[in-house]
Amino acid sequence: MPGEIVSTKMLSCSYREGRVLEDISFLVERGDYVGIVGPNGSGKSTLVKALLGLITVNSGSASLFGSRLSDFRDWHKIGYLPQSLHLVNPVFPATVHETVGLGLLSRKKFPKRLNKSDHTKINITLEELAILELERKMIGELSGGQLQRVLLARAIVNDPELLVLDEPTAALDPETRDRFYGMIAEINRSRGVTVLLVTHDSGAIGEHASKMLYLDKKILFYGSFDEFCCSPEMSSLFGEHSQHLMCHRH
Repeated sequence: MPGEIVSTKMLSCSYREGRVLEDISFLVERGDYVGIVGPNGSGKSTLVKALLGLITVNSGSASLFGSRLSDFRDWHKIGYLPQSLHLVNPVFPATVHETVGLGLLSRKKFPKRLNKSDHTKINITLEELAILELERKMIGELSGGQLQRVLLARAIVNDPELLVLDEPTAALDPETRDRFYGMIAEINRSRGVTVLLVTHDSGAIGEHASKMLYLDKKILFYGSFDEFCCSPEMSSLFGEHSQHLMCHRH
């Protein structure tokens, strides 16, 4: 399918302690903004890591941009923001500008060097995310919200067609979190970037995303928030009051 970005069929993943994902089948189309939600231990992060080839798929299949995962080579089409606040060394001697520039190196042949147009592109991206004034700051000097914007800039500076974010707001306060979700929605609208965003915050994502994938080792729901709101199965799972609060459509 021309508009198909991500597709899985009966995908399953296991760790030593047992099956983490079972019979996962869904399709993400170009331009979707999918919020992947579910309780702790439900397999949300495992799902996106499987899609990115970071962990093994035990059975079933997955494809990206119409190519089977095992054959996919166009990784520059994907921007990835992992649960990364814990992975960033605050004393690493890199500026914001240098950190964002790392996102442009995936398409470079050896020797990997940035040129004048690359530096211009970095500044345009920083300006888009309203952090241009931070470009010369060291990453160890940033607040949690500023650092997440910098890491988001690194993920989108290469103009990806798919943006994958794994719990990007876990360390942020509610106000900063909502601004971050809105920023992702604007990137989705203005750039046409397809978004997969893993979050534990099922109560807030409905205000911004176009679809919800509710996961608890299996897919319990996948569809638009209007469909979620009208689903009797979701009413019985969450209760009507919580269901309507999550959909943000009333």
